[in-house]
Amino acid sequence: MELRQLEYFVAVAEERNFTRAAERVHISQSGVSAQIRQLERELGAELFDRSGRTATLTVAGKAALEHARAALAAAEALGQAVGEVTDVIRGRVVLGMVAGCTITPLFDALAGFRRAHPGVEVALLEGNSEVLVTQVRDGALDLALVGTAARTPEGLEAMTIVDERIVAVVPSDHALAGRTDLTLRELSEHPIVCMPRGTGLRAVFEQVCAARDVHPEIALEASASDAIADLAARGLAVGVLSESMAAEYSDRLDTLPLAEAEVPALLSLVWKGTSNPALRELLGHARRAFA
Repeated sequence: MELRQLEYFVAVAEERNFTRAAERVHISQSGVSAQIRQLERELGAELFDRSGRTATLTVAGKAALEHARAALAAAEALGQAVGEVTDVIRGRVVLGMVAGCTITPLFDALAGFRRAHPGVEVALLEGNSEVLVTQVRDGALDLALVGTAARTPEGLEAMTIVDERIVAVVPSDHALAGRTDLTLRELSEHPIVCMPRGTGLRAVFEQVCAARDVHPEIALEASASDAIADLAARGLAVGVLSESMAAEYSDRLDTLPLAEAEVPALLSLVWKGTSNPALRELLGHARRAFA
């Protein structure tokens, strides 16, 4: 049994697909399949049900997964422990980020971290906030930049990067244009374009509406603020964005404050623990970048 076999096994288990797992570990699909078959022969049990479109863990696979992760973590910790006493940090940090997010200070922090610690591999994945938070809790991600409606997601530590309210955006010829005292009930009389469920912005919007017993029609959904702005600019629906997002489109859209939207939209870095020295260092760079 080799560590690379365990790495491939964990990759397939998390990706639920041999092709995506092969891309993740940078070898061919046939190579991944061959190594996992060899691991199954050594263990005397099949780890995956390959009969469907996705690779599903068998009972034996589920029993093996946490042990495989622990073995890989122990091997990584060994290298990190030696690196720490020799003042060289090595290892890997997997960072998740909400799709379409461009937070320049975070990118600066990543660049500074890579210059200071070239021996650390940094992987960057995109997804929606709800999925990213789950992946941090499960250990698939070390750190994630997510949108939330709570200061700290349960079971995690957090550093708030952005704290602002949500607003509505409309073109200048819209019936609501120029309003400065828009209520959620008045907003709900119009079709709305907002981010999909699983995003922090949508969670905040649904929370403030529920608090006022308002049930708006979400006519359109888009994962990127650019798409929401474009749809709103064409009069297809009233857009719901955060204040900083709306400011980017002030040349073509009016921003309407929502006085009743008291729950802030937060953008936060979240993590589960700092046993990984590379993660501790990266967080230090992030804190300095956002100070």
